[in-house]
Amino acid sequence: MELEQVLKLIDKVSSSKLTDFSLEEGNLKISMRKRQTGTVVVSEAVERSVPEQEDVPEAIQGNRVESPLVGTFYNSPSPDAEPFVKVGDHVAKGQVLGIIEAMKLMNEVESDYEGTIEAILVENEQMVEYGQPLFVIR
Repeated sequence: MELEQVLKLIDKVSSSKLTDFSLEEGNLKISMRKRQTGTVVVSEAVERSVPEQEDVPEAIQGNRVESPLVGTFYNSPSPDAEPFVKVGDHVAKGQVLGIIEAMKLMNEVESDYEGTIEAILVENEQMVEYGQPLFVIR
């Protein structure tokens, strides 16, 4: 499926009364879901093996920052740069914690909380799912 066709599909689903839409074509799977605000969330997977989500260990307490979309997680702005955050770092609300690449777009993951990074639950360049816990902030 060409990018132009995907964009048209997104536009059609956005303007319709549909709340969920899925399409499978060969090795391509596209799922769209409208949020209550009317935005469409798109996830695309093409024969990738995505590791199972692991729950946050019970010993780690705090606020979880979850993945806002499906894609590849990056812990730094470039391969040779330092990670955005490390365990023990103090972060402010709105601070960039990482990047998720989806459909060749880089999406910043920002902290919803102020506090200390208690745990980083994903590795650099790991595939992540929508809603998957990425960080624990206390």
